[in-house]
Parts: sequence; C-alpha cells; structure tokens
Amino acid sequence: MTSPDSMPAPARIAPLQPGEDGYELATVGMERDGTPLNIFTTLARDPKLMAKVNGLGGYLLWKSPLPERQREIVILRTAWRTGSVYEFGQHRVIGGRAGLAAAEVDALAEGKPGQQWTAEERALIALTDELCTTDSVSDETWTAVMAGRDDSQRMELIFLVGFYRMLAGFLNAAGVALEADVSGWPVTR
Repeated sequence: MTSPDSMPAPARIAPLQPGEDGYELATVGMERDGTPLNIFTTLARDPKLMAKVNGLGGYLLWKSPLPERQREIVILRTAWRTGSVYEFGQHRVIGGRAGLAAAEVDALAEGKPGQQWTAEERALIALTDELCTTDSVSDETWTAVMAGRDDSQRMELIFLVGFYRMLAGFLNAAGVALEADVSGWPVTR
C-alpha cells in the first residue's frame, strides 16, 4: 500500500477556480451544494482528457451491471491499497448510499478482511488485493469471485480495479485535496 503521507501539498496541479476558463466543465452532476468536486476542477484543466476519464468512470460508477455494494467494496479497497485518501473519502459517502455501514467502510482499510463479509465479498476483496499487488488474479480467487458472472461482469471487475488504481495515481501525484466536508481514512488507520 502507498503511504498516504506521500501526497504532495500544495497541489501540483491546481484546481480551476470559479471564473477561470473551463471551470463550468467541472460541473458534471457530482457537485456538492453547487460546488464542483476538486477531482473535476482539476481534471477540467484538460477538457479532452476529462471527457475520456469521465466517460469510463461514469460508466463503471453508474451504468455497470455490477451490484452497487460490490462495486463500492472494490473501489474502497482499491483506494486503500493505493493510498488514495481522496477516493476513499468520496467513496465513503457513495458506499454509504450503496448500503455499506460506516464500520464496513472502515474495515476495508484493514490488512485482512474480517468475518463480517460474505464469502463472495471476501473474494472481491481478495481479487482487489491481488490485482493491486501482482496485476493478476490467482485461479483460486478467480473461481471464487467469477462463478456465476458473465464475461462482461468479469471484465468490468478487472477494469474497475484498474481504473481506480489509475485514478488514484493521478489524484495522489497531482495532490488533489479531499473536500473539507468529507471524512478520509478511518480514525484508527
């Protein structure tokens, strides 16, 4: 796991401010109280790249056939494994809306998954851990998590981890700050 202390401050790529050219691009339906999130005000510095990132990210987040709870378990675990406090904080909120309890979200920032998870959820956590560690998945984990899924869902699970690893690298390296009104890591972290 990446150290959360390695994130640069101040931001290496400053988010656009109200009135700057392109700021309106950052209002993509994920703003809070009319204010765009820092991820979008930063991505808006490159509108073409932002459109591509938001296209894939929007599909994986809102249009994927994966169950929301499972999707959020994978995203939160990926955020923890990559040291992305920004993604962990934002998906703490989204995960709560998808049915994850606060204690479950916090548990995803632990070394080993506890017994509070179903066998399928433990397999999703193992899949995420393996992809973050080896860029592959063991036969045992593949069998446990992919049984009963079609090829589309299998591909989406792999791309979900990969997309959020890529996004975490951008957020961490660019120094995108978590919004002040969003909790990041669990207190016990």
